[in-house]
Amino acid sequence: MNDPQPAGAGEAELVIECRELRRNFVEGDLRTEVLRGVTLGVRAGERLAIFGASGSGKSTLLHLLGGLDTATSGQLFVEGREVNRMGEAARGRLRNRVMGFVYQFHHLLPEFSAQENVAMPLLIRGEAPGRALEQAGALLARVGLGERLRHRPSELSGGERQRAAVARALVTRPRCVLADEPTGNLDRRNAEQVYDLMLELNEELGTSLVVVTHDVSIAERMSRVCTLSDGRISA
Repeated sequence: MNDPQPAGAGEAELVIECRELRRNFVEGDLRTEVLRGVTLGVRAGERLAIFGASGSGKSTLLHLLGGLDTATSGQLFVEGREVNRMGEAARGRLRNRVMGFVYQFHHLLPEFSAQENVAMPLLIRGEAPGRALEQAGALLARVGLGERLRHRPSELSGGERQRAAVARALVTRPRCVLADEPTGNLDRRNAEQVYDLMLELNEELGTSLVVVTHDVSIAERMSRVCTLSDGRISA
């Protein structure tokens, strides 16, 4: 029997695919259904917005797609491999190789420079320190921070910190970047600059981009929008 395919799945190679993902949270006698059977495919190179109101489960879905959380039921495939059947170490290696993450708050390590922060995913992968720093420096220059390599996060502006976070997500040249309200902590001007940068790099590097947002103007700039409501996805 053929497996069901998400809408649009045949148009290009699927980098990430989930089928009937459900996520429940239990606290005492209270059981909350956050996701109620989400089926979705992320194609190579596409720009996808997951749109919905605050509290609709968007971040929960993104964490499941990134292998950072485990679904109550359902299947997740990354590059055709079923993530639920992998051990934690293998899942970690897959995340490092295939995915990049950008969050609303930059999560840069305060004791390290911008260059060291961006180099961190390469160092975790086992890249030689000199080569990792070289690649990090080149990408920071690409996002307009070539003069800020040795600055620590506390010495950068909010927009600069988020651009460094984008560089860190892209330094491994991942197949897909997952961004959770990546400009929610910035003013409109800086937010637009960071989004312009993410879309430019998406096109330049061919990396899939999945953005969780409740901002209509941001969702409209993506090539495809899926709305999450009542734990279910609609196009």
